[in-house]
Amino acid sequence: MHETFEKTGERSGITAWKHRGNGLEVLVLPDDSAPVAAFMVTYRVGSRNESAGLTGATHFLEHLMFKGSSRFNKDTGSSIFQTLQRVGAQVNATTWNDRTNYYEVLPSDQLDLAMQVESDRMRGALLRDEDIESERTVILNELDRGENEPIRKLYQSVWSMAYLAHPYHHPTIGWRHDVETMSPDGLREFYNRYYWPENATVSVIGDTTVASALERVEAHFGGLGNAPAAMPQRATREPEQSGERRLEVRMRGELGATMLAFKSPAALDGDTDALALLASILTRGKSSRLYRALVDNGIATSVSAGVSRFRDPGLFYVLGMLAPESTHAVVEEAVRKAIAEVVDGGVEQSEIARTLSALRAQEAYLRDGPYSVAAQLNEAIAAGDWTLYVDHLERLSKLGSENVQAAARRYLVRDKMTVGRFVPTA
Repeated sequence: MHETFEKTGERSGITAWKHRGNGLEVLVLPDDSAPVAAFMVTYRVGSRNESAGLTGATHFLEHLMFKGSSRFNKDTGSSIFQTLQRVGAQVNATTWNDRTNYYEVLPSDQLDLAMQVESDRMRGALLRDEDIESERTVILNELDRGENEPIRKLYQSVWSMAYLAHPYHHPTIGWRHDVETMSPDGLREFYNRYYWPENATVSVIGDTTVASALERVEAHFGGLGNAPAAMPQRATREPEQSGERRLEVRMRGELGATMLAFKSPAALDGDTDALALLASILTRGKSSRLYRALVDNGIATSVSAGVSRFRDPGLFYVLGMLAPESTHAVVEEAVRKAIAEVVDGGVEQSEIARTLSALRAQEAYLRDGPYSVAAQLNEAIAAGDWTLYVDHLERLSKLGSENVQAAARRYLVRDKMTVGRFVPTA
């Protein structure tokens, strides 16, 4: 069976394969510690691939691909949910900037069933008019709920202010008008453009063997053809930001929040590793710099930081939740002071060591079980290289204070900063 697939890599027990016929990528990680397996399909399409009028199309299709496919639909009494839940499967899907994923966690002797479902809806989703209209209502209700969550609203507003041309400007769920007016033909065209084997990776994690996994993938996906045209590539490049940007979100809420965000590089850039390490140094644990500066001093009730690992350049951010007697200006000043200290003096090696120790413990926890591994592989695939999952800690462990300081100097500058404030109105 291996002659159908070309082996493209092997790391930490994971083998990578490419179908010679239709280009489908396959990742396999055998683990016979329990009779359970996870099967996940990652499509390299997300809000990054959407244009005006079609924002939210990927998320809309996420809903619709559960409504029925050629073989699995309510008319035959074999809907996707019913079929999979009948054998005890956990089943769901998620949409994000660079990808959409569909997955099942189920008894390993039911792997064939998961593959049958996913191969059928890869090219056989029904996308019926009546389903589109019913899910439109569901998505608009979901959008309304998100609009009432202040921090979610703040986060999206900052991204939309920081990115003016690149599709990261759009919310993953889409703009309301687009969700309201998106046509069935528009959704079907989007589906027929991106949902093909060559634009997907399937991950088989758990109680299986490489030979068995490849044999099953060939049986269920091998007959699917290639896309009629090359996958469209996003052409828009975000213009260089040349000045600080500010915004306020004013709505009902209790405590305010301040978010500082800076343009950061793409996921596979070495500076993203350095900024990820810095985010942890600043906010992970009670001994971190910003916890001591903000929470211990009563300025904020909590503080967090992170850097996006997207296919294209993203954001490094710090979010502080204001204490009752604090102000946005005080929180912002404290965050900017902490960043300036890193720019001027770097970080201590002891801070790096402490952070890496905590991250190793977290990594061990996150690799417990087939779904956890599949979910992290999913994000690495979306970022552009599945080995990022395997190499993440190794990449961080090679960094020193000079790397963190250099990345902070390069990216955490005022002209690349967007500041958002949530101001409660009641």
